[in-house]
Amino acid sequence: MTHRTFLRGAAVIALVASSYLAPQSAGAVQVTAFQQAVAENVSTDDQIAAFYRNRGFDPIWTGDTDADLERRTALLEVLSMAKYHGLPVAKYNAEALLSRMASVRSGFDRGSLEVSLTKLYLDYARDLQTGVIDTPRNVRSEIVREIPLRDTSYYLDGLLSDTPRAFLGSLAPQSQEYARLMKAKMRLEYTIAHGGWDAQVPAGKYEPGDTKASVVALRDRLIAMGYLQRTVTARYDTSITDAVRAFQQDHGLTVDGVAGGVTIDEINTSPQDRLKSVIVAMERERWINQPDGLGERHILVNLTDFNARIFDHGKLTFETRSVVGHQDRDRQTPEFSDVMDHMVINPSWYVPRSIIVGEYLPKLRNNPGAVSHLDIIDSRGRVVGRGQSFAEYSERSFPFSMRQRPGPRNALGSVKFMFPNKHNIYLHDTPAKNLFSREVRTYSHGCVRLNDPHDFAYALLARQTDDPVGFFQSRLRSGAEARVNLEQPVPVHLIYRTAFTTAKGQTQYRRDVYGRDADVWNALSAAGVEIAGIRS
Repeated sequence: MTHRTFLRGAAVIALVASSYLAPQSAGAVQVTAFQQAVAENVSTDDQIAAFYRNRGFDPIWTGDTDADLERRTALLEVLSMAKYHGLPVAKYNAEALLSRMASVRSGFDRGSLEVSLTKLYLDYARDLQTGVIDTPRNVRSEIVREIPLRDTSYYLDGLLSDTPRAFLGSLAPQSQEYARLMKAKMRLEYTIAHGGWDAQVPAGKYEPGDTKASVVALRDRLIAMGYLQRTVTARYDTSITDAVRAFQQDHGLTVDGVAGGVTIDEINTSPQDRLKSVIVAMERERWINQPDGLGERHILVNLTDFNARIFDHGKLTFETRSVVGHQDRDRQTPEFSDVMDHMVINPSWYVPRSIIVGEYLPKLRNNPGAVSHLDIIDSRGRVVGRGQSFAEYSERSFPFSMRQRPGPRNALGSVKFMFPNKHNIYLHDTPAKNLFSREVRTYSHGCVRLNDPHDFAYALLARQTDDPVGFFQSRLRSGAEARVNLEQPVPVHLIYRTAFTTAKGQTQYRRDVYGRDADVWNALSAAGVEIAGIRS
């Protein structure tokens, strides 16, 4: 039986694993050799060493019991499934592992193999559960997410406390999103294996009624992508218009049925590039694979999609458009999770230091009366008069803060939603309502602006008052700044997904507005993740 044959089924795996690790004699010298090998190989990892010491150096993989056989068989099975999760397959080379099993001739060899299996298992389990990249901020400094890493004891004790297959099966994210992304990955791999989506569409603008020859290329591409039923039309008719509209909807574009430059660029994006987006999205889903999930109620802000959503028990219950940070690196909205615990109605805006010295101080140097809608505040909280000159101050020496009082022109609008964090990021209203009609909405200094902040507030308050509208409006009409605590704090997740799915399973794609997914993909590729069997 060859190693390749082994990978074809669980029954063959069990047979081969059993024959490769047939029990040897249990003499005292051999046991000592096994213990010596284990001790030597775990000397650099205190947690693994403690695990084996606590069990008297009994093996969990290489023993002759049915439990050992079941564990190593289950491990070999899941390693062969790594490709379905977009993991670095070569890192968990099952065939090489089988060859090593076949070469075991002594207790020392067995002990060395025992520890190698444990380390391989831990690598795979962590990659599958919380991501191949365990420190995303090393890829991009704006990804400040805390990865929910588990201790070594979680994986080793868990493997022994449950049936191996059940525990190993629980490691991947259990979210519906992850399951749907896996299906999207398999569909794209099938498409790539069968030639892709036909020829690309020539650049240009295509409108209803057009009969130019390149309309046929557009038609064929839409058919191949599943947006258009087979047809022989050479005219940009209603069916093509509807297909383009559906495509635009799925890709976050202006839905007008006209295939202009941006739409054609998106249509011409290769299935290989879409597959990269899906694999990166699966990795990002692992980064937020919290032990208790995202929260019974939680807020999800997808920075590439420019929307903020509230989910209750996994179902979307509220949605509004958002504006996020500008593409400049110092203004991009970071990725992280925190907990919203209050809102402020009629908020004051305390200007961030970076804006004060970068935007307002140069104006104040030239004209002390500039930006008069802002109060200049000293260290004791007193308003500083504008009769003095600010020309002497530098970015470092400027000793004042700045504040905008509540009112219709306030930069935060009528309400802000707080999840206190060291990044000084929050959700808020804005007087600049015109920006919400834009296709790409990257205009803020980093915070997230909401198109429907009052409705957002009502949705949050509905759990703690019978009249959320009246409650909110009465405080708004007072004109006074008012803090309102949330009786049930709500987890907030600022995520970045250029590929995500709907509840019906449709895959949506968005542009990589901050270029982060490209960097994440490069890091995954460097770690050994492949596209359609070809490293890129």
